[in-house]
Parts: sequence; structure tokens; C-alpha cells
Amino acid sequence: MNRTELTDEPEYGVYHRIMTMMSSSGTPFRLIHHRPEGRTAEASEMRGHTLRQAAKCIVVRTRTAGSPPRHSVVVVPGDRRVDLEAVTHHLGGDRTAFADQRTAERLTRCRSGSIVPFVFDQDLELLADPALLEPEEIFFNAARLDRSLAVAPADWVALARPLIRPVAQDDPVAVG
Repeated sequence: MNRTELTDEPEYGVYHRIMTMMSSSGTPFRLIHHRPEGRTAEASEMRGHTLRQAAKCIVVRTRTAGSPPRHSVVVVPGDRRVDLEAVTHHLGGDRTAFADQRTAERLTRCRSGSIVPFVFDQDLELLADPALLEPEEIFFNAARLDRSLAVAPADWVALARPLIRPVAQDDPVAVG
């Protein structure tokens, strides 16, 4: 997949799909316009919230002997990182690794750094760490590097329907 394919349509299709879903469901949310940024710490600073309130979305690949690999979007607080062993355990796999960028962008239809905590592809699963439910509001890029959404965690869960499991671990870089 080349950059033209990503900027011409797919991410904007996901952006419009999310905006339509949020509006038509009556879910309260805030749309935040900002300069393009896909790094969690920098985006959080621009949006004016703590790292803990950021919903960091990472695509992983889980392998199980005798089966094709499964891909998942794993959502963790911005001050934590994905615990690959926990993901493997909760999905009943043998091994989990980060998906390569091309696969992540193809499955999510989002540019790296703008992956959303929703899945619109039947080949993706959505897992989220329960710590995401603690803040009053969570923030995430809205399938665009220059737009973000702020929403109550319970409202996001009602729309996205993630599998809630402990899949995060401390990130020494974010903490220190």
C-alpha cells in the first residue's frame, strides 16, 4: 500500500464513518482540531490531557498452531504499553507480535499514528485494557492525524464493544 492510497480515501472514509456513528448514536463527544501528530505523548500535550487519558491503539498479530494468524487492535492508556503475553493469553494463542505497519494500515484503513479504537474489518478483533475505563474522558486520533475525539469511556465501550481484558503493562519510558 502506498501513501497515496492512504491519503486519498481510506482514512477519510474511516473518519467519516466514525463521525457519522458518533452523531447518529447521540453519543456526546468533542472533536478537536490540531496540527498533524501521531505520537501519543505529543498529541496528548497538544490536546491538553494526561497520557493516561490517551487511547493508544496498536495492531498485533496472534498465532495459534494450525490456524492462520489473527489480528487485533489493542487499546491501552497512553502511559502504558501493550503486554504481548497477556494478549496471547486472552486470545488463546501461542505467540503475539506487533503487526507490520503495512498490515496495520491495510486492516484499519488508517495511517500509522491515526489508528482508531474501533474495528471495521471482519478480520480484526478489538481488545482494551480496563484502565481505559477509569478517566472521565479518553482521547484518540479520529483516523486523521489532525483530528481527535474526546469521549466518555462508557460511551466508547457502548459503540466499539471491545473485549475488556488486562492487556497493558507499565511503560518505563512514559513513567520516567
